[in-house]
Amino acid sequence: MPTPPRTGNRRAENCCAETNFTFPRRVLSSGRMLLAMLLQPFISFVSSPRRSKAPVLSLLLLCFLMLPSGCSRFRLEHHDMVYVSARRMMLRDRVAAVSERVAQVVNGQPLEVLEHGRRFLKVKTANNQIGWIEERAVIDAKTHEAFLQLARQHKDDPVVATAILNNDLYMHLLPGRQTDRFYLLAGNSSVQLLARASVPKVTANTRAQAPAKAAAQTPGQSLPQPPPLEDWWLARDAQGDTGWLLAWDVNVDVPDAIGIYAEGQRFVGSYLLNKVFDPEASTPGHEVPQYVTVLAPPKSGLPFDFDQVRVFTWSLRHHRYETAFRLHPIEGYLPVRVTTEPAPGGSVPAFSFQIAGSPNLNTDPATGITRPAAPRTIAYKMVDTQVLRTGSDLGPISTGRPEDANKPHSAKPAKKHRRR
Repeated sequence: MPTPPRTGNRRAENCCAETNFTFPRRVLSSGRMLLAMLLQPFISFVSSPRRSKAPVLSLLLLCFLMLPSGCSRFRLEHHDMVYVSARRMMLRDRVAAVSERVAQVVNGQPLEVLEHGRRFLKVKTANNQIGWIEERAVIDAKTHEAFLQLARQHKDDPVVATAILNNDLYMHLLPGRQTDRFYLLAGNSSVQLLARASVPKVTANTRAQAPAKAAAQTPGQSLPQPPPLEDWWLARDAQGDTGWLLAWDVNVDVPDAIGIYAEGQRFVGSYLLNKVFDPEASTPGHEVPQYVTVLAPPKSGLPFDFDQVRVFTWSLRHHRYETAFRLHPIEGYLPVRVTTEPAPGGSVPAFSFQIAGSPNLNTDPATGITRPAAPRTIAYKMVDTQVLRTGSDLGPISTGRPEDANKPHSAKPAKKHRRR
């Protein structure tokens, strides 16, 4: 025998139909019948054409606004988002010694947090796969937004050099091994370098040993030496992701043809000036590039970016690179800008860089980037194979060996040292 319909539901639905109001069936069937019956006198009142409806409509609107707040089914749940910082991780169906693998997540993948546990998070992927992941393998939304803000802040910064990664390397939010990290770049990836910074080399062991050294110190003993400095590069990858990379694992991209002339120094950057035609050269189209380069000692923590400027030109007589110009030692700062200057019959390549105009330096306490307080812009132009001073600042440049500053040298390959 069929079950008769509930009279309460029918009465409410008929009442709503008379006044062009329709209650959702899921509301009527989920315990909202009482509210519908309470609203019936007001609906009848509204349906009367002789009465003012403005106050009652306001009351009805208030009731409908209160309706979702009284039912958890209508409450919109807001879940936090996290992002995978590990290379890859497996989601597990439970937090236990024995658990099943649910799905694999990879670096950069967003996850919705469903539940917070002790050192674990219950998360859901975009494909509705649900499982548990270790909290240390993700970053929160605030840190993720900080990485996005870093990219927006430096999206228009000039590129001071390009580089290749020696190994897989994490991008950090700030220079330092213990700072937040997120993007994992693959080895042999190419990145654009934007700025260099030097910060203390602090590892987990260093931080753990610091209190012990302080406690063991006795009167008359000298204070412990501060940790050594290490260099970091602010870098941008092909996708526009931006972060700090440990300079030790970054190789500045330098053409092999001039990279062999490092002479114990490290190249900080190389920049194309122009090309010359040599019918005997094996380069494409027999055009050989000529470069301005900047170099520095193989040390970390220097208060300047480079201490040597060197121009490599191609000898059409000897069919090899020669040093047409060398300025060393100086305290130079990136970026090196390459432009052109008008000359009879066309234009000639020109370049400029900065040096400190006073001993005062400014160091950013957050990043460790050091810049001169009173920078000077030094400019040169190259006419044929001669490098000539130009620009508005023609004042003297302090160097250790001024007699060697503009002396031409033939570039000789650096001696190869066997790694120990």
